[in-house]
Amino acid sequence: MRSVRFLFLTTIVVLLTACRGGQTSSVQAVGDTLAFKYATQLTVVRYDGYTVVTLKNPWKEGMTLHQYLLVPTSAAADSSLFTLHSSLPNATVIRTPLSRSMIFSTVHCAMLMDFGKQDCIAGVADLKYIMIPWIQQQVQQGKITDVGDGLSPVVEKIIDQRPDALFLSPFENSGGYGKLEDIDIPIVECAEYMESTPLGRAEWLRFYGLLFGCEQKADSLFDAIDKNYNQLKTLVTQKNRPSVLLDNVTGSVWYVPGGKSTIGQMIQDAGGSYPWAADEHSGSVSLPFENVLEKAGETDVWLFRYSSDHDITYDELRSEHHGYNQFKAFRDKNVYGCNVELSPFYEETPFRPDWLLNDFIRILHPELEGLAPLRYYKKL
Repeated sequence: MRSVRFLFLTTIVVLLTACRGGQTSSVQAVGDTLAFKYATQLTVVRYDGYTVVTLKNPWKEGMTLHQYLLVPTSAAADSSLFTLHSSLPNATVIRTPLSRSMIFSTVHCAMLMDFGKQDCIAGVADLKYIMIPWIQQQVQQGKITDVGDGLSPVVEKIIDQRPDALFLSPFENSGGYGKLEDIDIPIVECAEYMESTPLGRAEWLRFYGLLFGCEQKADSLFDAIDKNYNQLKTLVTQKNRPSVLLDNVTGSVWYVPGGKSTIGQMIQDAGGSYPWAADEHSGSVSLPFENVLEKAGETDVWLFRYSSDHDITYDELRSEHHGYNQFKAFRDKNVYGCNVELSPFYEETPFRPDWLLNDFIRILHPELEGLAPLRYYKKL
């Protein structure tokens, strides 16, 4: 008995040392660390009866964004759980598997449907941006609650549903989550979009699978995505690399994906040449129209996303900006648009980069056979 008690206390002390001060520590207790192939922004360590998940702060190197203590619902909420939690004072306790969660983004709604866990969606925010018919129907029937705007949700509606977790996306210098931090409901910070590679982002499926009790399903899904993505990459060669322009003018500037963004990297993986490939930004870069025209005016293909109740035409595109017809791809009628109102681009592509890569390869290398039809983009 003394040996067991000593081992338990030793483990607690080591855990406490590891999480002190919000720093990512090299000190580790004895546990089974889940190996990630691509994801770099989270660590998962399994212990006997619980799991510790640590999310790195993507904006502050060496710091922790959030730490979670996953404890099975079947485990008794007794003094041992209290003692364990006291050893990890900064960790948020989540009883798994989750069964009633508030989802604040369309991509995580789609993910739960892929898991077959759509019944775990108790409520959603920003319903107008969720292009999933089943979700819309469930809200109309009163089976899923619409809690309003994601930036200022109706807190009373959330409390009434008694959810077991809130799924929110963190942002740099956002100032936190306001009143949502005061209602004693675990907040799952969905920071997968800060991963530096498409497959790294998709691998967060494995973490979400742990939360919803479908770990095997999530692992199998990711393995299929990984295999498909890498098989697609082998189809292209380094010889023929058409140049690609991405997106279009928004307001007074043109937001182009940085060279280290997942979209920028996927153009490279698809056998394309991206004018901003050497750029070090992982997000978008805002540029004046003239700079884009100078650097990418002679690109072979132009791909952009837009929102409309119908497919855009060349005349409509020209009317949006008088300078678009100066681009070679426009003159050559080699422009492809992704209408996010009519295609599941935002619902699917963060966790299905293989499907988006298929579109890019099919557009850039029409000579290749055996590819799936275009899923998101259509030629104007």
